[in-house]
Amino acid sequence: MKIDTKAPVAEKQATVLEKHGDKRIDNYFWMRLSDEQKNAENKDEQTQKVYDYLNAENAYYEEQTAATKDFQKDLFEEMKGRIKEDDESVPYYKNNYYYITRYEVGGQYPIYSRKKGSLEAAEEVMFDVNKEAEGHEYFQLGGLNVSKDNALVAFAVDTVSRRQYTIQVKNLTTGEVYADKIENTTGGSVWANDNKTLFYAKKDPVTLRSSQIFKHVLGTPASEDQLVFEEKDDTFGVFVTKTKSQKYIVVGSYSTVSSEYQVLPADNPNAALHVIQPRERDLEYDIAHYGDHFYIKTNKDGAVNFKLMKTPEDKTTKENWVDVIPHREDTFFEDFSIFKDYLVLEERTEGLNKIRIKRWDGKADYYLPFDEETYSAGVYSNPEFDTDVIRYSYNSMTTPSSVIDFNMTDKTKEVKKEQEVLGGKFDKANYVSKRLWVPARDGKKIALSIVHHKDTKLTKDTPVLQYAYGSYGYTISDGFSTTRLSLLDRGFVYALAHIRGSQYLGREWYEDGKMLNKKNTFTDFIDCSKYLIDQGYTSPAHLYAMGGSAGGLLMGAVINMNPELYNGVIAAVPFVDVISTMLDDSIPLTTGEYDEWGNPNDKEYYEYIKSYSPYDQIEKKAYPNMLVTTGLHDSQVQYWEPAKWVAKLREYKTDDNMLFLHTNMDAGHGGASGRFEALKETAEEYAFFLMLEGQLEK
Repeated sequence: MKIDTKAPVAEKQATVLEKHGDKRIDNYFWMRLSDEQKNAENKDEQTQKVYDYLNAENAYYEEQTAATKDFQKDLFEEMKGRIKEDDESVPYYKNNYYYITRYEVGGQYPIYSRKKGSLEAAEEVMFDVNKEAEGHEYFQLGGLNVSKDNALVAFAVDTVSRRQYTIQVKNLTTGEVYADKIENTTGGSVWANDNKTLFYAKKDPVTLRSSQIFKHVLGTPASEDQLVFEEKDDTFGVFVTKTKSQKYIVVGSYSTVSSEYQVLPADNPNAALHVIQPRERDLEYDIAHYGDHFYIKTNKDGAVNFKLMKTPEDKTTKENWVDVIPHREDTFFEDFSIFKDYLVLEERTEGLNKIRIKRWDGKADYYLPFDEETYSAGVYSNPEFDTDVIRYSYNSMTTPSSVIDFNMTDKTKEVKKEQEVLGGKFDKANYVSKRLWVPARDGKKIALSIVHHKDTKLTKDTPVLQYAYGSYGYTISDGFSTTRLSLLDRGFVYALAHIRGSQYLGREWYEDGKMLNKKNTFTDFIDCSKYLIDQGYTSPAHLYAMGGSAGGLLMGAVINMNPELYNGVIAAVPFVDVISTMLDDSIPLTTGEYDEWGNPNDKEYYEYIKSYSPYDQIEKKAYPNMLVTTGLHDSQVQYWEPAKWVAKLREYKTDDNMLFLHTNMDAGHGGASGRFEALKETAEEYAFFLMLEGQLEK
């Protein structure tokens, strides 16, 4: 499908990078631009050179995939056609108001509204984001936070896609947006109970680390805001929230392996912060407030899979903590929710979500029943405290998502909403899913969840898309996707690999896939690929792989290690220049991730990271067909990582396979902001795989 146009060749300018006596030559280091260079009206010579290269790659991508454009449009319309355009969320009740998020036909963005006291009451539109977004290539509105008296709403806007939000306040009675403007924040904010004091987290303008908590008094200049807490340790970030009881403002400091919480009374925003338990390395904890106790999820006392403890409000340090739910070797304790009469626990056993309901008085203790082989279930935020009803979601790879209200007292349930799949073609009975257990090379068993159309024959000619993430302990659940149907209906099998680096099989599954164990993440993925081939599900000519961000690092590692296994790979916003990024503490997120990847200022970690860093391990050999995507304003993985990676791959690869770099010049890590614009990106990705399968006409 390629046309005979020469790929861009990036200029080589040797930059010598030296650490621990080891010299690396980076010929494409020049592609790195500062924010000032990107934002300057008059671009200097280097900036122009970078823009010219990125634009040349985009033009090459467009030329080479021109034959797919009509198909992409068809895919987009097909995927859009499954979505209920005039959709709305299940209303949730908080402080005498029902809150609703809804979409209108043709609208890219949501409308946030509320109704007082009853769903029959008149709708009050808080924000029509379609109007707010007019004139912006990218627009994100978030951080909605209503004051206790229901009169004001704080909100945050990002129009660049670097996750640097500007907080403002709107009067919900008059519609007036106040002059108060607080820039460079995380977007989140918390009202004190006086309805005029707002707490928020500010970001370091260079590293984008959330490092300071400020207090803003409505009607005063942001320049006069008072610093409440500054996180001096650059391996920690900081955030502010409020307990469900509304009694405390909470300031949390977090790193990969340690946490610390401080509180002050929400009724007295000028009070001093009180530390619950001073930070200790390898001591993690989260808090909630109920009655006269703090409840604490923690790994204290070697509780690798975490346990629940409690401590009196006036004696909060760890020597006062006592067990509520003890540690269990076979069950990973993920989260908990507190209600007046009930404690709700979210657990994971053998990879599957469990929701446990327990009365405080001990009269009931049971699990919600789920009967599919693999599924995803999770508890909503449930802001109301004095209720017997818990709201949760349920879906699987074959079952669309449902929002369910469950009465914890009489055990009745009401399905409040089932995801509608429009278009008239979807029937759950046409799809099958199962969970395979793949033997890893070291004897561990890796869960591999697969789904396909029931008519798809599993042979060496079957196309399989294998997906994974595998970092930060983040677990991708086995959920439903309307867009994925466009692949399944064309004979693809979708395989989700629950590799080490996630917490699918508990905390040890994560520990065994980070730091000096990171390569287990990559070999697990490869072992799943080999299993699919060996068991006759597919063959290298029809096996595809995809991952994004740290999952893009995964893609880079596996194609260096075993490129022959895959016909095509998509690496979305990939973290591929690991050693250089982790040595540069001016880059966003670097210092906070030393406990995920290791600190390469230490020679042992330097050598280990270098041994798998995709950019450093490129060799002269054949690589699969590849599509690499990035965003110019990405704050998580800077655009120059994938740009340099593609340039070096072009220089080294010995094959004639496709290699494309597509840079969104208007967006960042999350891609496009509108709900339909994001579908266009998915259509591009699917078209790439279907092009390689020769299915552009179907």
